[in-house]
Amino acid sequence: MTDVSVRDATVDDVALLRAWDDEPHVIDADPNDDWQWEKELQRSPDWREMWIAEVDERPIGFLQIIDPAREDSHYWGECAPDLRAIDIWIGPADALGKGYGTQMMRLAIDHCFANAEVRAILIDPLARNTRARRFYERLGFEFVEERTFGEDHCAVYRLDRERWEGR
Repeated sequence: MTDVSVRDATVDDVALLRAWDDEPHVIDADPNDDWQWEKELQRSPDWREMWIAEVDERPIGFLQIIDPAREDSHYWGECAPDLRAIDIWIGPADALGKGYGTQMMRLAIDHCFANAEVRAILIDPLARNTRARRFYERLGFEFVEERTFGEDHCAVYRLDRERWEGR
C-alpha cells in the first residue's frame, strides 16, 4: 500500500475542500457544518492544525487537530487542558476503503501523543454512522457518551494515551 503523507492545508486548498464538501459520503458524515474554508485557512491559531493528506502527491483527505480546551468556538464545552480532538475525512470517493483513513488517523494520533502533556484524544462521529464508529473502535477509541453538537447527534469517543501505547 502507498503511504499517506500530510501537509498543512492552505488557502490554495479552498476549491479542493469545497469540492469535497459536496461529495455524498462527506455530506453523510458531516451534514450540518460550514467550515468557512476561505476564512479559516487564513487563520493559524496555536490550538489548531489543519492538514491535507496525500498519496503520491494526490490530495485524498483532510485532518484537523484541535486543543478542545482552547479552541475559540467552545464546541466541546469545558474540557481539560490535556486533550486533543480530531476531525477527519476522505475527500474523493475513489480513495475510500483503501486503508488511507487508518494511516491518516495513526499519523494524527502519534502526532497528538508526541506532546507529553496530551493524555487523551476525542472524536465525535454521528451516532448513526456505524461504519465510522467501528473504524474508531478498531483504532482503540472507547465510547464515552452520545451527545448533541448543534444539530448533530454524535457518539463521543476517547482514546487514552496508555491504551494507544499499550496496543
